This record gives sequence, C-alpha cells and structure tokens, in this order.
Amino acid sequence: MSMTDLPDARDYRGYADLAGAQRLGLDYRITVRPRAGSSVAIVAPHGGGIEDGTSEIATAIAGEDHDLYLFEGCRPAYNYRALHLTSHRFDEPQCLALIARCRRVVTIHGCDGEDPVVLIGGLDTPLAQAIAESMSSAGIVAATTGHRFPATHPDNVCNRGASGRGVQIEVPHRLRRCDRVEVVANAVRAALVDCGA
Repeated sequence: MSMTDLPDARDYRGYADLAGAQRLGLDYRITVRPRAGSSVAIVAPHGGGIEDGTSEIATAIAGEDHDLYLFEGCRPAYNYRALHLTSHRFDEPQCLALIARCRRVVTIHGCDGEDPVVLIGGLDTPLAQAIAESMSSAGIVAATTGHRFPATHPDNVCNRGASGRGVQIEVPHRLRRCDRVEVVANAVRAALVDCGA
C-alpha cells in the first residue's frame, strides 16, 4: 500500500475513527501499566514508529513508581501518517480511564528539528517549570513559552487527568537517541519528586 492509499490521521475526529481504519495488534498496540498507589501517569500517545524514542523515554520516566500508557505504531511504514492522532483528539478509552484517577499527567512527544531544545507545555505550569529547571540542571535546554506546542487546549490528553492540568514534553530527535534517554527521563523524575509526586 502506498502512502497515498492510506487514511490520513489528520482526518480522524478521535480514536473511534482511527480504530475503524487501522488494526489493533497489527498496525498499533496499546500498553497500560497501572501502579498501585500512583497518582502520576506517564503517557506516550505517539510511541513506537509514530514518534520514535518516545516510548522508551516514557517507560524510563515511569520506572516502577508511576502509571504508564503507550500507544505505539507498529506498521512497517507510514506510522505517522496513519496513526498520529493529534493530542486534543486523543481519546483512546483505556488511556482516559487510566489518567482520570491521576492528579498529574505527563505526555511525551517527539518533535522535528535538529535544535536540541525540549519544548514544554500544558496547563500544569508549576510542574512544567520544575521540569524545565531540572532539565537545565542536567545540561538540557528547555523552553516553556514562545514555542509552537503550548498544549493549553483543555482536551489535550495531558490536561485530561483528575486535576485538568498536565504537562506535554516535546523532545527533539537528537535527544531521543539512546544515550540521552536516561538524562531526559531522570530530569523529569527528579522534577516530579520535587513537586511532591
């Protein structure tokens, strides 16, 4: 199948449209890993082949402490086009059920560009600022304002947890490589601890 024959994920109104066009277990997979007593969910809504490296970062942040949700493309090609359900339309039921009981939600995304700057948005401003400061301490440049991913839409999946406020982290490709995953993940984990999560 050529790219022109594929449904374009930009046309999906929500998960139901995606599920009608793609096959669970063949085109994409879902991982839900709740942790007893956790009030934090780490979510990679565009994992696997959709935005490479985001599943690994989310998994490292979650560790053994926090809830984890992964939506991963596993098509042989064209994962982004076929499966990239935009964040304010991301309403996969298992994800919403997991985050509904979590006070803090952090979503991990991949952005393009070679500039190694992490772009942080979302309505949980204190946590976003704490993550930016933690990344700065780890030698990673992070921006919380003045970028194209503010993630302030109330339906953005990062803002659909119990508090109605979350954080979206856009990680450029250079920082999604294996040798930087641990640094990024540890910076987010440290910020969560500093914020009492």
